[in-house]
Amino acid sequence: MKVLIDTNVVLDLLLEREPFVETAVAVFEQIERVNLDGYIAATTITNIFYIIRKTEGREVALAAIHRLLIGLRFCAVDRQTVKTALSLGLKDFEDSIQLACATLHQLDGIVTRDHQDFSGSKLPIYSPTELLNQL
Repeated sequence: MKVLIDTNVVLDLLLEREPFVETAVAVFEQIERVNLDGYIAATTITNIFYIIRKTEGREVALAAIHRLLIGLRFCAVDRQTVKTALSLGLKDFEDSIQLACATLHQLDGIVTRDHQDFSGSKLPIYSPTELLNQL
């Protein structure tokens, strides 16, 4: 199964945000065991770096990015991705980019804690728990 991991789930893992860290860890363990192909949008990297740098500092942010390079695949964000994102009609542009990436890369779904952010998606939207139950 190939899924795009929403930024909030990645941050749950990296920042150990309670009460969500446990299921985020379980999702990433499935990626490490090669039971799941995990993808993120290329723009997610810069968003994560920015957020972690603000709260934890540059060195912690860099270490987090290095950690993501292990096991995750990246969806390029190019002109076609942006054009597709603009046509989706989601409220949040970042979510539109993620959905466009998942759609264009023919992924099987998106893993997020915020189902409503992807309302209207033709792809299945899973919470981390729902995804783990699917595996």
